[in-house]
Amino acid sequence: MARRLGSLGRPLLAVVVVAVVGALAFQLLVRESTAVPRLVPPRAAATLGEGDDAIAVGPNGAVLEWLALEEAAELPRLPLDAPPPNGRLQGTVLEQAQVLGAAPAPLRPYIERSYYGESGIDVVLRSGIELRFGDATQATRKWQAAAVVLADPSISALDYVDLRAPRRPAVDGSGHALPPLP
Repeated sequence: MARRLGSLGRPLLAVVVVAVVGALAFQLLVRESTAVPRLVPPRAAATLGEGDDAIAVGPNGAVLEWLALEEAAELPRLPLDAPPPNGRLQGTVLEQAQVLGAAPAPLRPYIERSYYGESGIDVVLRSGIELRFGDATQATRKWQAAAVVLADPSISALDYVDLRAPRRPAVDGSGHALPPLP
């Protein structure tokens, strides 16, 4: 009988050791690095409509009817009075949302509106300066070029910045003062 307990003792001891090592490994290695799910609501890039009827639009053109807009949020308004039936923007309005969505956070408070003009997508700053994007391709690079031009101390006033070639932005005019630094 003692011989049978001895033969069961070794495998039982091995199982206990493996269980203890596994529990320690979980506590020390896995538990602290386990992903914790959290909901990150999308950022609104613009609105459709006005006032209490305004509806948020994401930078990808998705209409975010469920997203509550903060009263303090001063987002540019897109030129549509009602959301599209399928909940996604298309065409030039979609490109405007993409351009507005690519705007760097420090410049967002200075954006008044956007529209589709002769040169393509234009963004008008609150100071009246027009940023001419052409289309939504390379929107991030075009915003970076705009930031460089707007931060240039040698430029004190201008009317527009043509960003269609982001490596070589063109500027002209002297009618509008640059926006104050935040």
